[in-house]
Amino acid sequence: MKKYLLLPLLAASLALAACGKPANDSKKLVVAATAVPHAEILAVVKPILEKEGLTLDVRVFNDYVQPNDQLVQKQVDVNYFQTEPYLDAYNRDRKTDLVKVIGVHIEPFGAYSRRFKSLDALPNGADVVIPNDPSNNSRALILLHKAGVITLKDPTNALATQRDIIANPKQLKFRELDSAMLPRVLDQVDLALINTNYALDAGLNPTQDALAIESKDSPYVNFLVARPDNKDDARVQQLAKALTGPEVKAFIAEKYKGAVLPAF
Repeated sequence: MKKYLLLPLLAASLALAACGKPANDSKKLVVAATAVPHAEILAVVKPILEKEGLTLDVRVFNDYVQPNDQLVQKQVDVNYFQTEPYLDAYNRDRKTDLVKVIGVHIEPFGAYSRRFKSLDALPNGADVVIPNDPSNNSRALILLHKAGVITLKDPTNALATQRDIIANPKQLKFRELDSAMLPRVLDQVDLALINTNYALDAGLNPTQDALAIESKDSPYVNFLVARPDNKDDARVQQLAKALTGPEVKAFIAEKYKGAVLPAF
């Protein structure tokens, strides 16, 4: 009889062992990111982390919603693509509580045109496209305010909207599109306000091609973001340290030549 009891006992032991093992692979971290520059920067730290025993699984997205949705749903461990105002707006609208881990870089936001060489050359009634998400929408309007094209009631309001425009001398006609679409319609409009990651992805050089661009003291830092339950995870902190290391700083300086700036 003792011989026949061994199998049930072994099965029970294995079940207990499985229950005690974390669901996560302790040597792997899944990161959601947009392609440029985020996935490119992650490619720099990937071999560094591999030497430390941590494998990065980078999943590239071409929009700003899915990386957060999948983080909330625990389909990824962290994401790297967004600024604090965007994260705040997402948390507020979705009633979520995603958190910043560390700031990595700044992408000065720019205004681009294929038809005109300067903002002064824009005609009355020019067709202008801006991002449709709340934080980047406001960022575009604030840039145009600082460039003297429009006047906002409160240019320090990180969530300003078109309703806050109190002067529009050229009677610009604004349309709001998904951020990823903006480079694709650049040839069809008079002016497009484009996030640097999408500008770079489309082959634009922000420091040369933008008619107006944010200054180097832009507050729109791009963050590594996690959930409250895993922000202090050793793997997440390991990635945070690598993303703010000298190798990344050197890569950003050499690769992007001022279009992307380290935030550390």
